[in-house]
Amino acid sequence: MLRLFNFDKGRLKEQTPPEDQIKQAVAKASWIDAHDPSDNERSQLQAFLRTTLPESDDVEEIESSARYFTDNTGVHVRSLFLAQSEGRHSTATVAFILQNDRLITLREGALADFRLLRMRARHGQVAAHSPQELLVLIFEQKVENLADALEDIHRKLEDVSYLVLEEIDSDLENAIDQLAKLEDSNGKIRLCLMDTQRSISFLQRHLRNHPELQETAREIMRDVDTLMSHTTFLFDKINFLMDSTQGFINITQNKIIKIFSIAAVVFLPPTLVASIYGMNFQHMPELNLQLGYPGALGLMLLSGIAPYWFFKRKGWL
Repeated sequence: MLRLFNFDKGRLKEQTPPEDQIKQAVAKASWIDAHDPSDNERSQLQAFLRTTLPESDDVEEIESSARYFTDNTGVHVRSLFLAQSEGRHSTATVAFILQNDRLITLREGALADFRLLRMRARHGQVAAHSPQELLVLIFEQKVENLADALEDIHRKLEDVSYLVLEEIDSDLENAIDQLAKLEDSNGKIRLCLMDTQRSISFLQRHLRNHPELQETAREIMRDVDTLMSHTTFLFDKINFLMDSTQGFINITQNKIIKIFSIAAVVFLPPTLVASIYGMNFQHMPELNLQLGYPGALGLMLLSGIAPYWFFKRKGWL
């Protein structure tokens, strides 16, 4: 799908041209957002740009030279954005092509950053005068959304912390599952922040003629540095809660093993007594005693109570 936008009195406006005027609208668009473009739409863009658009495998390459470069088409930036599906976070790469009078984005999958930007544009809330300003604005909004995602992780960590450290008879296995998901999300957010640092650093070299955008880019970098520190704090908190959860699980398991161990020790002396009087020797004096049977039972009971009393007195139970 191709979405076309223009600048109207300093505001970003989405254009919906009729089918027979798509080519003209593409030529005049200030921002072309290619979201899961069809083969026909890719062909139109490639003919318009007179170059080959990157494929999915190309935009996923991690080498700096493959993600940030310039050619006769424009300035190319390929940046990771955070996506969410079924309660789990993932990352998706967006390819940006910045030209003097146009910004082109090529992406796959639904991204909240672009959905929010499009919704704000419908209400006339996106103030931009040039493709360069729009690109910086996209990264600024991206960092804000990453900050919101980190705040959400922090709130969930507080709930897990209460579950692990304060709630009695809590479901510790469920806590481990939640911590694993939060650690994965935090890692993906950190990856997006690291990629944003590289993207902004590259863009700053191409915004030297735009001092106001340079200042905005520096503010974004300061925000990214702050968020990077926060992800480190969250990693430490997640690791602490994971260690605590595993420690509590080990304590619970040790208590169970302790019960079985004490039970084995308590029943060992009665078993010894029963084994002795279960022997089939011909001459055993107690066999002829009238109180031999109840005496043996009493001895078995006493030999079981004695270890239990000893452990109790020592405070081992």
